[in-house]
Amino acid sequence: MLDLVHLRSFVSIAQLASFTHASQKLGLRQSTVSQHLQRLEEVLGRRLLDRDTHGVRLTADGEALLPHARQLLSLERQTASLFEAAQPRGRLRLGISEDLVSGQLPLLLQDFIADYPAVELHLTVALSKDLADMQDKGELDLVLAKRRLGDRRGEPILREPLVWLAADPDAVLAKPILPLIVFPPPSLTRTLLMEALERAGQPWRIVCSCQSLSGLTAAARAGMGVLVQPRNLAPSGLRELPPSALPAIEDVEFILVASPGADRNTIAAFTRLVRERVANGLHPAR
Repeated sequence: MLDLVHLRSFVSIAQLASFTHASQKLGLRQSTVSQHLQRLEEVLGRRLLDRDTHGVRLTADGEALLPHARQLLSLERQTASLFEAAQPRGRLRLGISEDLVSGQLPLLLQDFIADYPAVELHLTVALSKDLADMQDKGELDLVLAKRRLGDRRGEPILREPLVWLAADPDAVLAKPILPLIVFPPPSLTRTLLMEALERAGQPWRIVCSCQSLSGLTAAARAGMGVLVQPRNLAPSGLRELPPSALPAIEDVEFILVASPGADRNTIAAFTRLVRERVANGLHPAR
């Protein structure tokens, strides 16, 4: 018989590709999480994970088990939620910064909806300033975005350095005028990187401007120029330039901003989940 506790450890390891991060997420010792996996493999008579110096990978049997394990855990959560008095429910109009789209957003939303199926989620992805404007107009209940150091809006959850990225740093640095790949105004990242270039007297030109991170990432991977992103959210396929190559850019803070009229139980539930993800490391899906 399958043990839901063992399945929960297995799913966490699979999601985070790390025994250490899974144990942190579950609030258990790493040895305990390892024991859960071992017992699950013994019950099934199959090896579910391969471990080496490069990390943790699902075996074919692990891949087959994962969707069923998630379904069983989701059913458990939904059943338990029927008897919780203060269960989040109703509509949540959520705004997410474009920076987070290629990171843990899919897993974040997957876990939230699985835990709170009575919530109707309305998702908006945009630049942080645009999300703030929408929230001020009463169009969003909760915003996960970024702010400049020293700003007071929102509750800070994570401080991140902004770094220069390119597919081929040497080729980009060899150009006489720095080619930039940027979000359009009113992007905070764009403002901060241009301030850094102006202070250093670095010549630059914009070679690509796009509203979506996926578009900017495609341009950077094609070798068009340099892209600036938070270090732990850097898209795959790009390399960070050496610190001495270009001017340092001011750090940013990621924040949560709740609207006064938003449901407190729903906001608290989503905030707990975000903080859990931050504790385990916000990073892009590979």
